[in-house]
Amino acid sequence: MLLNQGIQDFVKYMKLIDRSKETITGYEKELSYFDNFLSVKHNCPAYIEDIELKDMEDYLLDQKKRGISSASRSRSVYILRSFYNYCIKKDLVDKNIAALLEPVKVKQKERDFLTEDEFEALADAIKHPVVKTVVQTLFYTGGRISEITSLKLDEVDLKEKVIHIIEGKGGKDRDIPINDKLYKILQNYIENIREADSDRFFALERTGKVSPTYVNRLINEAVDEIGLEKEVSAHVLRHSFGTNLLEKGASVVSIQKLLGHASLSVTTRYLHQDMSKLSDAVNLL
Repeated sequence: MLLNQGIQDFVKYMKLIDRSKETITGYEKELSYFDNFLSVKHNCPAYIEDIELKDMEDYLLDQKKRGISSASRSRSVYILRSFYNYCIKKDLVDKNIAALLEPVKVKQKERDFLTEDEFEALADAIKHPVVKTVVQTLFYTGGRISEITSLKLDEVDLKEKVIHIIEGKGGKDRDIPINDKLYKILQNYIENIREADSDRFFALERTGKVSPTYVNRLINEAVDEIGLEKEVSAHVLRHSFGTNLLEKGASVVSIQKLLGHASLSVTTRYLHQDMSKLSDAVNLL
């Protein structure tokens, strides 16, 4: 079977077992990159039964040469293994050669995060009113950029002060309370800013939606404008939400639920504590 056909069948299977839209899109994109790589490498369409372990290793090596992060390469390994598990189940191959791939070592490093003052300066530097509101929502909810930009109008309940995340990462739903600061921001957005004819809550008049790439681009431009010496992205705003809540006394379990993490170990990687605060903590004993 052609690899391209196998990928399309795998996508249908993921829809059948209710994988999230984000997961399906990510898997399909990654496997399509792999298919294109093999087509160029062998100068012909790739067939699943002809793929060898070395083909996968060459693909991962090519990613490394192109500067793809270790975290992204590790995810590529995971996706290839998942695809081959499906192929085994459907008798498309005899063995899961992807299981033989060496795991990619991912160096865990603490991400930058923004204090409230730094965030206010950043938000003030974003002149596009719709994108500015998106960025403020990211900071005050800890939502993923894909979750926030895909919100529908009926998923933001200003009356009850809650945002309903439908089929977030892992296909899970969760509710995020809207705090008083964000409530005023969103109320102003609905009354004075939003003009698009779209079912999406955050929408540009021209396109009816807001692109995550566009949001990150304007964040980067704002960072440069204010001279902030930190690497900032929409995902860093998510980290900032968790860290600022922790510093104000919120429990890690509460933060875990708000961020939608499956385990506390993931949440703790999101939280930042400087050495002075750690010293204060041990001196409580």
